[in-house]
Amino acid sequence: MYFDIADPSFSVQSEQVRKARDENWYAETNYGVAVLRYEETRLLLRHPKLRQGSARWPAHHGITSGPFADWWANWVLNKEGEEHHRLRRLMNPAFSRRLIDGLVPRFQALAAELVDGFAEPGRCEFMSEFASPYAARVIAIMLGLPEEEWPVLARDSATIGLAMGVTLREDLPRIEAALDSLYGYVDEAVDRRRSDPRDDFVTRIMRAQRDEDRLTATELRDSLVLLIFGGYDTTRNQLGLAMQTFLDHPDQWRLLAERPDLGPAAVEEVMRVNPTVTWVTREALEDFTFQGLDIAAGTTLHLFTEASGTDPRAVPDGRFDITAERPPHFGFGGGAHHCLGHFVARSDMSEALPLLARRMRDPRPGGPSRWLPRSGNTGPIELPVAFTPAE
Repeated sequence: MYFDIADPSFSVQSEQVRKARDENWYAETNYGVAVLRYEETRLLLRHPKLRQGSARWPAHHGITSGPFADWWANWVLNKEGEEHHRLRRLMNPAFSRRLIDGLVPRFQALAAELVDGFAEPGRCEFMSEFASPYAARVIAIMLGLPEEEWPVLARDSATIGLAMGVTLREDLPRIEAALDSLYGYVDEAVDRRRSDPRDDFVTRIMRAQRDEDRLTATELRDSLVLLIFGGYDTTRNQLGLAMQTFLDHPDQWRLLAERPDLGPAAVEEVMRVNPTVTWVTREALEDFTFQGLDIAAGTTLHLFTEASGTDPRAVPDGRFDITAERPPHFGFGGGAHHCLGHFVARSDMSEALPLLARRMRDPRPGGPSRWLPRSGNTGPIELPVAFTPAE
């Protein structure tokens, strides 16, 4: 089976992918190999002859130099070995559980404020009225940035997010302009914290610069831009995908309203069946054979997260059920490159979804929706929702 995953009309959730998964654990693609089943994905995520594969994503689109290519190459995600461990070690203190747990009441208050502010009773454009401001303001709260400046973070992060999709080449001028804008914003934030340190994310990550083994100025800048973009883009898209999933499963939405303690399980179940990160990428360091397939050095492997999460070999009862015990999904990657900010994303979405379920009863489509391509990083662009307001 062969997939043209660069085609914007290709969908990782298509019947074509389901059929290929039934026939074999992999398919050929124009980028390399697509891995379709749970067990093979689990093993390859941690395979010693594979490295993180997204470093070559710009090159797949003919982009080998320029501001975007330089920023992409400097990601902690795209580093390996001791350099990768050093960057994660220096950034980890900024993700302390104490800091995130202390912000939970603010996440709850923010979600309630946004629902209260919907322009019309009983309907909303979910992405612009909730998902986007919620994701951007959570990032502002975490980093100690002015919340009223969230539209800047949202606008530039959403544009940079186009880099994760298959239209990267045509979107490059807009992406690089947004990257330059966020660089300026981050530089100003760092300057403010040098003169006014606080107990916030920017201050904590800046402290790593004062150690002997420290972040360079470029690493600090690139890391903060990555955290703003990654934290916003993933949360916004995943919230939209969660709402779409629950629109198709109203019984689960009612259950979540009745049992807000199921918020964390709801996040995991949504990410199993409808992840915004539709594939995790690896690259072969040397020639090797896996499950009968000869893989040459330099081959790119895309591990399809939704196909593995819904693989009937791993989840025989694959129906969407926020009370069921499931094997771990791969929406946050795995192995050494497991998403650094996963705890933040899990926390803010776990607070938002139960509150939405209580306040937005019987949600249903409120009009036509618009979507990013169903490959790369995906999610709704517009998602109108009608609902019965809670009394």
